[in-house]
Amino acid sequence: MADLITIDNPDDPRLSDYTGLTDVELRRKREPAEGLFIAEGEKVIRRARHAGYEMRSMLLSAKWVEVMRDVIDEVPAPVYAVSPELAERVTGYHVHRGALASMQRKPLTDPSELLATAHRVVVMESVNDHTNIGAIFRSAAALGMDAVLLSPDCADPLYRRSVKVSMGAVFSMPYARLESWPHSLQTVREAGFTLLALTPDEKAVPIGDAASRGLARVALMLGAEGEGLSTRALMAAEEWVRIPMAHGVDSLNVGAAAAVAFYALGTTPL
Repeated sequence: MADLITIDNPDDPRLSDYTGLTDVELRRKREPAEGLFIAEGEKVIRRARHAGYEMRSMLLSAKWVEVMRDVIDEVPAPVYAVSPELAERVTGYHVHRGALASMQRKPLTDPSELLATAHRVVVMESVNDHTNIGAIFRSAAALGMDAVLLSPDCADPLYRRSVKVSMGAVFSMPYARLESWPHSLQTVREAGFTLLALTPDEKAVPIGDAASRGLARVALMLGAEGEGLSTRALMAAEEWVRIPMAHGVDSLNVGAAAAVAFYALGTTPL
C-alpha cells in the first residue's frame, strides 16, 4: 500500500520527477537518461500499470485521491497529494486530468526480436513531432500492425504528449529503435519483409494495389510531416505506395495517412 503524503511546497525535492513538464528540450533529454516517463490521466496511468510498468510515484489533486484509491492501495510507491495550484507551479501547466504518475521505463527490445514474430511493421523515419508519434501508435495498435521500428532521430514514444495522444497505446504496441539509418533497413529486409515507402509521389502505386497482392510480411515506411521520407529511405524501399487523393489535395497529415495505410494493409489476408 502506498503512502499518501500531502505536500504544500513546490520546491519539495520529492516532486522532482514532475518539474518543468512543458520544457520539451529538457524533458526529452532528462527522462530517458533517468529512466522515467510521465503518464497523465486515470486511464493512461491504469494502462501503463496493466502493461507492466513500475510506478515511481503519483501526483494527485485532492478530488482524484478517491478515484485512484484502488491504485493507491495496490502500489508501494509514494503518492503525493497537492492542490491544483501547486501542481501547476511544479509542472508548468494546469493539470486538467488531476492525476500524474512517474513510471519506470523498461529496456528497449532488440529490433530482431520484434521482427521474428511480426507480419506487419511500421518503420518511421525522423518523425519528431510527439503528437504525430502518439497518433501513429494509436492507429497502429487499433488497425492490426504488429510492431513499430523507429529511426535513431524519431521522437520519444514515452514523452508525455505522445503517451497522452496515443491514449496509452504506446504501452501495448511493441517498438524498438534501429541503430543506424538507413543501413538497419537491411535487417528488416533480411527478416523477410517487403519494404513499402509511403509517398505522395505520382510514380508510386496505389497502396490498395500493393496490399491486394497478399504480401506475407510488410514493413510500411513513414516519413516526417512535410518532408516525407528521405531520398536514401526511398531508394532503400522495394516499392513506393501512395494513397489516392481527390479534389486536388496532394497529401494527408502523416498521422491520418498512417491510419489509412494501416487499414488498407490490415484488411487484406496474410
